[in-house]
Amino acid sequence: MATRRISSLVSRSLPVLSSGGKQPCRGRGIHRYSTAASLEDPIKPPVSVQYDKLLINGQFVNSASGKTFPTLDPRTGEVITNVAEGDAEDINRAVSAARKAFDEGPWPKMTAYERQKIMLRFADLVEKYNDEIAALETWDNGKPYEQSAQIEVPMFVRIFRYYAGWTDKIHGLTIPADGPHHVQTLHEPIGVAGQIIPWNFPLLMFAWKVAPALACGNTVVLKTAEQTPLSALLVSKLLHEAGLPEGVMNVVSGFGPTAGVALCSHMDVDKLAFTGSTDTGKMVLELAAKSNLKSVTLELGGKSPFIVCEDADVDKAVELAHFALFFNQGQCCCAGSRTYVHENVYDEFIEKAKARALKRSVGDPFKAGMEQGPQIDEKQFEKILKYIRSGTESGATLETGGDRFGTKGYYIQPTVFSNVKDDMLIAQDEIFGPVQTVLKFKDLDEVIRRANNSRYGLAAGVFTQNLDTANTLMRALRAGTVWINCYDTFDAAIPFGGYKMSGIGREKGEYSLKNYLQVKAVVTPLKNPAWL
Repeated sequence: MATRRISSLVSRSLPVLSSGGKQPCRGRGIHRYSTAASLEDPIKPPVSVQYDKLLINGQFVNSASGKTFPTLDPRTGEVITNVAEGDAEDINRAVSAARKAFDEGPWPKMTAYERQKIMLRFADLVEKYNDEIAALETWDNGKPYEQSAQIEVPMFVRIFRYYAGWTDKIHGLTIPADGPHHVQTLHEPIGVAGQIIPWNFPLLMFAWKVAPALACGNTVVLKTAEQTPLSALLVSKLLHEAGLPEGVMNVVSGFGPTAGVALCSHMDVDKLAFTGSTDTGKMVLELAAKSNLKSVTLELGGKSPFIVCEDADVDKAVELAHFALFFNQGQCCCAGSRTYVHENVYDEFIEKAKARALKRSVGDPFKAGMEQGPQIDEKQFEKILKYIRSGTESGATLETGGDRFGTKGYYIQPTVFSNVKDDMLIAQDEIFGPVQTVLKFKDLDEVIRRANNSRYGLAAGVFTQNLDTANTLMRALRAGTVWINCYDTFDAAIPFGGYKMSGIGREKGEYSLKNYLQVKAVVTPLKNPAWL
């Protein structure tokens, strides 16, 4: 039931299938948001920060250096609190605790049923404190509170319950051999898992990584994003309240060049899982190879095509395209950020996409009904505005938006570009913001070629009422997920990951368990067997 509820909140659907060197340019009648628009005074978050230290061996501790760093409220740019800044020495402490917990502690030696009960108790605690956790996530990240409370925390709970259910269903095989031998495989926990999560979905990425690792009997050292360290500390405290042994779950807040590099390079870490940019993913892979050749799972960037076919219901396609791009302030790795629209419906689509962007509610994420909050920080804010300038300078038509919203915080107007060409930066690079780029196509062969002409291959959307068209596109598109007449439909059981430079491996579902298990073959001779 929870999964259906989450899917209904996260996804949008179209009707069921049936068989069968330029000057900057702006659109005619462009509507520009007032750049002088003022936001009301920020709403006081209904939560306080309780945990701002590192979590090592079951205890909240200061960093070895004693240093801290500020985490900021994206609504204002003001400091929420100062958090302990972990570095290489703290990673060493955390890995040592995780190694001892794996080699000597009770966690991997527990029955699967006992591990399951702890994970289920944890899920119950998160559900109990849903509103507080959601408020902390919104305060630190800027996403709408209703999104945090109604979508992301419930999905977090669902993922932990899903993997709790897997704990006692992980087993090997008995294999017939060509001779008198008994052959079996064992699926063993891999050991100490180092995990690095991003700032756009802190809670969900925690769940995607930590839940399968724990279900398989591993121990964890998690590095949070420096922009959003708070929610992981809170839920990790609840995980220990649920009965998790000391040292099994360790959380280090800090920066990539210090804590991140130390974790990736550590000789006593057996596995790495990273979600973030493709460029950083390359460095993670290199550091893993140069150290102990630890296995690596990468979920990286995307520039996902969103294909609106000639027969699509334009009104519903516009709404779905809007959702696919603007959800989470556009800060989504699988955002439908290249909107390809058939030439016969292109003009109608543009006018309606522009109108929908103008209707989008932007403001304090704690205010009811807000669809869009601020971007994560000043760096991302300026990066998005730079891409918007690039779009106008390269000759794309700015239909609406294109500037900051208000005068305080990191809010950006919902922006729509038409007449976008494939060679423009806004059609090639991952902008990671509320900027919709709309391109025109003539036929399926053309759009398949153009959609696949990207270094990324994370996701794609197909919008058509023709089953044959859908089947052609779903097989031709080189992407890890293809959504047909829906978008961003997530479920704990559905695997997620990319082709090409969008990553290595899959997260969620049964596939994710393979990331945290070793397969051992055991061969025993048989004397006078009754059968083989």
